[in-house]
Amino acid sequence: MANHASALKRAKQNDKRRTRNRAFRTRVRTAIKSVRQALETKDAQAAQAALQQAVPVIDEAAGKGVLHKKNASRKISRLARQVHTLGA
Repeated sequence: MANHASALKRAKQNDKRRTRNRAFRTRVRTAIKSVRQALETKDAQAAQAALQQAVPVIDEAAGKGVLHKKNASRKISRLARQVHTLGA
């Protein structure tokens, strides 16, 4: 356990950030799962709708620093490519 005041403060900050980051990561995973489930059902409109809901969630996580911006971009790009090939 931390003894110095600064170390105690950092421990509290780390706990707060960890819980916030975990919540963001959970939202991202859920959004991606919804797109993948729509892709499995081969429903192009549902997949497109799920993608439109997932993109802002992933972008927000990247903006908050939970995901690296290139990682977020890669996730969005790959999902969009799969949705596009389903609709084509």
